[in-house]
Amino acid sequence: MGFSADNVRGLVLALSSSAFIGTSFIIKKKGLMRAGASGVGAGSGGYSYLKEPMWWAGMITMIAGEVANFVAYAYAPAVLVTPLGALSIIVSEILAHFVLKERLNMFGVIGIVLCVIGSVGVVVHAPQERTINSVKQLWHLALQPGFIIYFCIVVVAVVILIFQVAPRYGKESLLVYIAVCSLAGSLTVMGVKAVGIALKLSFGGKNQFKYYQTWMFLLLVIGCVLVQLNYLNKALDTFNINVVSPVYYVGFTCLTIVASMIMLKDWDHATSSQIIGAITGFITILCGTFLLHRIKDMAKTPLLGTPCRSPEATTGSARGSRTTDVNTSDSGSFRTPDVNNDYVVSVRAPEIHTDKTEDVRTSESNSTNARVSISSKEDV
Repeated sequence: MGFSADNVRGLVLALSSSAFIGTSFIIKKKGLMRAGASGVGAGSGGYSYLKEPMWWAGMITMIAGEVANFVAYAYAPAVLVTPLGALSIIVSEILAHFVLKERLNMFGVIGIVLCVIGSVGVVVHAPQERTINSVKQLWHLALQPGFIIYFCIVVVAVVILIFQVAPRYGKESLLVYIAVCSLAGSLTVMGVKAVGIALKLSFGGKNQFKYYQTWMFLLLVIGCVLVQLNYLNKALDTFNINVVSPVYYVGFTCLTIVASMIMLKDWDHATSSQIIGAITGFITILCGTFLLHRIKDMAKTPLLGTPCRSPEATTGSARGSRTTDVNTSDSGSFRTPDVNNDYVVSVRAPEIHTDKTEDVRTSESNSTNARVSISSKEDV
């Protein structure tokens, strides 16, 4: 595609946003590690990290990244800015490898390469954005029948999910919370796009905040962001972050692209090769993102054959809880435990027999028989 000056600015802002946000994860983690070493860590409910300058440096870096991302929407199409958010994962993974010594394996490298290739594909094939001269023009686009229908579907779906589905199935299915976040997020991006353009035009001498439409878009952003944060926190509190992150990225990005296509009509003048190239690039990013998060799960999972021994298994009786012994016989079969024993399970490994152990057992048996024989004679 032919890049305009605004598209170049938006691309640079999106890339810098990913760099800032990815770096902020590492800085904040270093701050949390320092705070945990000198006080109660965040994972244990402590707030000592609030006194750690490095943690605040990470927060400032993250805010800078979010601001850059916000402004990027004012200059470049949402279909270009949103998928590039995956690059923050690459930055954090590479820095974690060198700074935190969290080693990347071959699958991690492949995931990074896929994300880079996919991002290049999205950038090269992104559509040319139409010129917006006022917030009123965006308001007119938002009132088109296609986007009105999409808006109503999103609102109804979010209401049903929040009040009917989430109370019943929210803690069982990750898709419930992610659906709420992604649907609300697609409207958030459209509102951010409008507010960003209003700021850009206002700084250029065309005050857009005198129009009520600007404030309506701002209210939309605030409302949707609050819903997003609430249900994203629920998802993170209930499910594994390594599953939440990629699924949320997929849902949020896909629905944002759909909303942008309907409201802003970015793809109206795109060629078939642009559409196919952008879709292929996006799918490649998804594959790389899932692979990067998958290796984190692999790193946390014990290797096959490695015993996972819980502290409770050895200290259960000391705490006064009963212990269920699952003993294996010489043949390797399990003996059925007493059904009344519960609370803690301790597993005893099968005994390994050697010639020496047999000799010891024979000696012990002979000694025992001898003692019994002597005792019997004395009784007589």
